[in-house]
Amino acid sequence: MQLILHYDETYRDVKYSNIGLQDIDSKMLMGINVTPIVALLYTPVLIRFFGTKWMMFLSSGIYALFVSTNYWERYYTLVPSATVIGVMIVPFWASLGNYITRMAQKYYEFVNYKEENVREQRRVPRGASHRYIIIFQSIFYSLFHISFVLAQLPVHFFLSKFFYSYNHTLFNVRDCGAAIQHGILPNFNLTVLHTLPPSLNLIYVESALMGAALVSMLLILLLCGSAYRPTEEIDLRSIGWGNIFQLPFKHARDYRLRCLAPYFLYSGFEVLFACTCFALCYGVCSLGLESLPFLLTAYGISASFSSSLALCMLRFPRQIPLVGGTLLHCCILIGLFFWSPTPKLQSQKPLLYLVAILWGVGSALNKSGLSIIIGVFYEDKERQDFVFTIYHWLQALAIFIVYLWSGIPVTAKLGIMLASALISVLSYLWMEHKLSCKVPYRVPKIPAPRHKVKGYRYMEEENSDESGSEGEKEQSEGGESEEEDKTVPCYRQPGRKECYEQAVGDEE
Repeated sequence: MQLILHYDETYRDVKYSNIGLQDIDSKMLMGINVTPIVALLYTPVLIRFFGTKWMMFLSSGIYALFVSTNYWERYYTLVPSATVIGVMIVPFWASLGNYITRMAQKYYEFVNYKEENVREQRRVPRGASHRYIIIFQSIFYSLFHISFVLAQLPVHFFLSKFFYSYNHTLFNVRDCGAAIQHGILPNFNLTVLHTLPPSLNLIYVESALMGAALVSMLLILLLCGSAYRPTEEIDLRSIGWGNIFQLPFKHARDYRLRCLAPYFLYSGFEVLFACTCFALCYGVCSLGLESLPFLLTAYGISASFSSSLALCMLRFPRQIPLVGGTLLHCCILIGLFFWSPTPKLQSQKPLLYLVAILWGVGSALNKSGLSIIIGVFYEDKERQDFVFTIYHWLQALAIFIVYLWSGIPVTAKLGIMLASALISVLSYLWMEHKLSCKVPYRVPKIPAPRHKVKGYRYMEEENSDESGSEGEKEQSEGGESEEEDKTVPCYRQPGRKECYEQAVGDEE
């Protein structure tokens, strides 16, 4: 909604004639897309320092901050807040993926609770929580993809009534789809609003979005429990900040992660492709701007319902949903190569909606399938945040690449997408082949916690205070105590002749 308002030439000239909204928007997009490149350096440190739950809470607060800046749109409010969002994208999603996996594991412990397991601190058997990881990740992505639908509500109910019809906005457009040789929507009309929306109505919409952001923060604060026990949180931090910084890089030795890396990149490509290249170069270019919220709504509803298809991992091999979703995308990409929709031709609407729905099915299978596989492969709670950091950092890197390619021809974008999809499938199948051949993989050792005892020292089974008591210190400095006379044999006490004679007599 913000970008549509800022795109309209009349809105910019009337409301913000002298602050350069287009330059601000380009700086905002740069801040959101460029800053996550360095997220691999600080994300594990932030998650271990704040904890998983509080990292989620802090990140949602940053999103709320960005929404609040729309009350006063200036360079010094929009650009810094967008940059901070770019900084928090990877920590937010890494902590979210880690949290859902931990909740699935803790739910297994709750369902299969036995007092002797707690007393003896037995570890959960390998593979025991896989069922719940599949269920929890499927439920999460079913709810997450609803956000694509909710995001269109402000445009649908508030902004769409101010749009010009497609005859006006597409008046100078000549090429769509694969025929576009440069940029996105060339020759699209610079005025898309026939009437400027009232400022009071904009404040109402922004207040509703701000309320939703604050509600999400309260839900995290009140309903989300801790992902780890307090002693576990201490142990996770106590391995040393240098080790925490290095461990994401050390996990790259694991061939499973290296083979999944192309899939991580592709999962970032395909969502941005659906929301930008397909929605704009195919949907808006042929049906007009008023079709944009409906196309994205169809995509979101399809992805939401299709996320439940990941539950088939409970019965079938895990390769089926992940490879099936990507192959579906490959078929769509090949079709888009040879299709250039005609501008202003409304009869193409059913086909465009069908492509949006099918793309949503593939996206749902990719997203949920990747998160499930990571949770299944890396069950150790000490390393999950590192692996999810690598996953979402590579996704953010893909988003940055999409940001860079905005000016290249559509056919080049389709070629990059198709190549990355095929490489992802081949790399994943090669990984599964190596696993089936029982090729050992290298998982870096997590260092043992190094606790620095400060202040009160906790009592253990053997009294640790006994050896360092003040009484013993005084004995070592100033002589022997009465207790020493009682406990030490008489003949072992030096300087006592009668004790020596007594000991010799006893031996005789």
